[in-house]
Amino acid sequence: MRYNLARFDLVSVRLAVDCAQTGSLTAAARSSHLALAAASRRIRELEDALGDPLFERHARGLRLTPAGRVFVKHGLSLLLTMEQLSSELADLRRGTVRHIHLCASSAAISQFLPPLLARYGQLHPQVHIDVEEQVSDTVAATLRERRTDIAVFVEGPDTSGLDTRLFRHDELVLVLPAGHRLAALKTPLAFADALDEEWISLTAGAAMLQQQQQSALAANRPFKLRMQVRSFDAVCHMVASSLGIAILPKAACLPIVKAMKISWRPLADPWAQRRLLVACTLGQADAGILLLMDFLAEPSQNANAQAAKQE
Repeated sequence: MRYNLARFDLVSVRLAVDCAQTGSLTAAARSSHLALAAASRRIRELEDALGDPLFERHARGLRLTPAGRVFVKHGLSLLLTMEQLSSELADLRRGTVRHIHLCASSAAISQFLPPLLARYGQLHPQVHIDVEEQVSDTVAATLRERRTDIAVFVEGPDTSGLDTRLFRHDELVLVLPAGHRLAALKTPLAFADALDEEWISLTAGAAMLQQQQQSALAANRPFKLRMQVRSFDAVCHMVASSLGIAILPKAACLPIVKAMKISWRPLADPWAQRRLLVACTLGQADAGILLLMDFLAEPSQNANAQAAKQE
């Protein structure tokens, strides 16, 4: 079925989204600066154009129908795209000639990217880099679906169709509550030797969590995942409260570990030494994306970025 797009406009889309968010046509009309009768007519015209009701009317206001939920989801995406368009056009008038969207894993952002992006901004002030943080699986999928220009993630997700280069190496370490029995060990600890413990980890899709689950399965041991949170800082807070132990990237977690006065130990497992990749879509990247990719893939930029950070 094809819709007559001439019957849709952004004011009506915004009005429908506001109706969904407030549950009230009166409140939505007020925020859209419309008379109540005009707002009601716009919603009816949207529903007529779609061939489905967007809302159920009841004494306390409006409730979304299944069609309404679909419409609002895509309506929000459309409105966000228009806001981004407006922002980029405004930046263009101010001298910013290019926006590049970069999607990166928490490990990349916490350990490497901020000083590198600051340095790149100094070298290329006309380029604006928009950064989105996701777990590694989502980062790679976002790039493959062409919803980002460039991606940085921990090696592991499928990279077919992607142009990948080595970004950096990092090391995973065991993070423990102060005074934990494993903290007294002097030698690196095998992951399997800690599987009697309860664990704190990041949300599903994180490269560390997947590695832990695979290693526990290979050892034919249960992985006692107690809690999942969204940040390294939150993981350390849970560990500090003796709710479990965790594995985190060394460079990212050591400042937090020291501040919270908890413990850490190196891991003996080979997979604790990881590679992070920078990637773009194979054959689709333009000169601006490739220039940023070359910059990020150059190891000497670490030293340059650190020097810039200290100035």
